[in-house]
Amino acid sequence: MSLSKTYLLFAFAGCFLLHACANDPAKVKAFTRDDRQPVQTAHDVDMLYTDSAKLKIHITSPQVKDFAGSKPYTEMPEGVKVEFFDDAQTVNSYLTSNYAIRKQREQQTEARNDVVVVNIKGEKLNTEKLIWDEAKHRIYTDAFVKITTKDQVLMGNGLDSDESFTNYEIKDITGSFTLKDPDKKQP
Repeated sequence: MSLSKTYLLFAFAGCFLLHACANDPAKVKAFTRDDRQPVQTAHDVDMLYTDSAKLKIHITSPQVKDFAGSKPYTEMPEGVKVEFFDDAQTVNSYLTSNYAIRKQREQQTEARNDVVVVNIKGEKLNTEKLIWDEAKHRIYTDAFVKITTKDQVLMGNGLDSDESFTNYEIKDITGSFTLKDPDKKQP
């Protein structure tokens, strides 16, 4: 093969390769984008939310991951503790769970896995799943719930409540029993 033919062959191959490597930046970005990867991860998070300069919510979590995309969300895979404050700046309820996810557009937070809510009266809710609708100021679930008050235990499937867990309704009561005070003499 002559030198000119070899040169022409390399030139042709080079043009072909250059043409084959041309990429549309939008296509490359769409191909390499992965909405399942967090855009930000933080550890030992301590957040305060205020309204009109009044503390409303205090959130702590060992890890927080923010995800972008068409449906952005924040995930707390190692658990969360949330304290809710009233207008007098006192805690009126708190929530803990082993996992939580907040969907920004829907303005909803879902707590899962060993969810516990305690209100100002000391009443305690145990469930495996609870949704907090921030816009409606409601908490609800369709999962099994157990509510322990100072004198009884209520169980059922599903719950609807105000966000402070002071006015609640169990959807399908499956059982209840009264707690007896061991120090109180029974007739």
